[in-house]
Amino acid sequence: MIQKYFQNAMQAAHYEMLEDQIGFYGSIPGATGVWATGSTLEECRSELLEVLEEWVLLGIAMGHELPEFDGAILKVESVA
Repeated sequence: MIQKYFQNAMQAAHYEMLEDQIGFYGSIPGATGVWATGSTLEECRSELLEVLEEWVLLGIAMGHELPEFDGAILKVESVA
């Protein structure tokens, strides 16, 4: 379930080449604050996945509602 969530989120990612072709920028729409840069596209993707993983863990720890990515949902339920 969580692997599908990450896969779908990464498929939604947008990448662009930085000015003067010095690297790449990537972000995931719907995941506020999840962005990364890298000198290569693959480096940028790898960094973006790491940021996404940390963002999800923080969101779970704080009880935030996480966005849906192409049908993949992670439900955060409070423990009483």
